[in-house]
Amino acid sequence: MIAKSVYFLGWDVGAWHCKGNLTGKTSRDALVILDSTLRCKGTWRGNLSQSINDAETADEWISMLFAYCKIEQEDHRRSEIFLAIDTPLGFPEAFVRLVGHRQCVPRIEELSKDNVYLYRATERVVAQHIRRPLSAVQDQIGSQATKGMHILAKFGITKAADCGVWNLVTENIALTVIEAYPSACVGSSKINELKTRCNIPAVWSEDEKDALTCALVANLYGTERHLLADPDSGVPPDEGWIWFPKDANLIGGEN
Repeated sequence: MIAKSVYFLGWDVGAWHCKGNLTGKTSRDALVILDSTLRCKGTWRGNLSQSINDAETADEWISMLFAYCKIEQEDHRRSEIFLAIDTPLGFPEAFVRLVGHRQCVPRIEELSKDNVYLYRATERVVAQHIRRPLSAVQDQIGSQATKGMHILAKFGITKAADCGVWNLVTENIALTVIEAYPSACVGSSKINELKTRCNIPAVWSEDEKDALTCALVANLYGTERHLLADPDSGVPPDEGWIWFPKDANLIGGEN
């Protein structure tokens, strides 16, 4: 497939059954779609659960996302799409062995951040360099994590050779999916510089702001990957990887 255009999507993931007033503070799914010039093509906020259930293919689901963002369906046909998702796309390897095979580790470390049942290797790396991410096991984001992993499984978006990357190529799209963590980008000069190039509305929800950051991480992955920290060689591929800018500098922070 020869792509005619490139889009960068950010998805801030809400829980499967998230509800509430869209103008309130309740967290929801949020989408931001940028074109190759970082122009904001569209945004949306709500609950994507129904679309995930209704779509039978990745093509159909991506078409729904563009429609939600009020973008003409034809605009993304034969396009290269980079999607960065703000939720864990894997569980800790030790946790999976424990619940799936009743295999335990020899000992549990004293500090929770070092507990291999609670935190993936990528989360421990981010904690060393920037700030401690949330844990899908400990911090009540298991709903969001299963939502992100569900779309990978349902739509056949498979692991690439590179750790922390999932791909799917169809007749209409070449889709690359990665994991992002907006809180790890707050101190990034590069992300902040890219934001100044986006035509964003004056008033956005926190969900939409996080989705924008994800979209910018997707842009860096697609255009300037060398500016993102690569996975360590010892990171288990099934756990995935949080892609974050090398120039982020919030060392020692909390969540």
